[in-house]
Amino acid sequence: MQFFNLHTHKFTKNAAIFELVNQYPWEFDSSIPHFSIGIHPWYINKERLVSDLKTIEDKLKLEECLALGECGLDKRIEVPMSFQIDVFEKQIALAEKYQKPLILHLVGAIDELVEIKNRLNISVPIIIHGFSKNKQVAKQLIANGFYLSFGKYLLRNPELKEVFQSIPNDKFFLETDTMEETLEEVYDLATLYKGFTLAEMQALVRDNWEKVFKLKID
Repeated sequence: MQFFNLHTHKFTKNAAIFELVNQYPWEFDSSIPHFSIGIHPWYINKERLVSDLKTIEDKLKLEECLALGECGLDKRIEVPMSFQIDVFEKQIALAEKYQKPLILHLVGAIDELVEIKNRLNISVPIIIHGFSKNKQVAKQLIANGFYLSFGKYLLRNPELKEVFQSIPNDKFFLETDTMEETLEEVYDLATLYKGFTLAEMQALVRDNWEKVFKLKID
């Protein structure tokens, strides 16, 4: 594997890419070799919650399941924050039980996230995907032990250059999420911003994957 995609909704079957494919419990595809599974705050369904959590727990037991997510908090939606937090904390408990990292969707709720992390004393790695905020926010998140994943916004917002350059090399991942641009384009820009060769970037991201997901990748 030459490239590592932290978060994608599209399984490309590209032999050069290790893809962590986002799955939802209500539409699980057993043919995907490596996946994360979770309840996104946009799609919380009260009537389905018990069965969704049961499916997540069942899948977390599988070796192919590398993480719980995406889950998280979003202040821009109508789902009450108290309910979002309740569902989020139930998923955190499962991630802790099975010692799988968390991949988060986070919008406008950094203070809530930090409070939850400290109160629950979360031990598993937590990765905030699709990072798009400023250097101050990035610094706050890194200081609190979070990892950041970059993709669409890195390509589309030149102001993220300095933000990305400020991230410690052992604290970031790269991804495509739902965008049409390729993972190779993300790697190329990340390589340029960090002043690395492509081979150095590939090795660095690989090391981060092996550490966070406790993998030995051939």
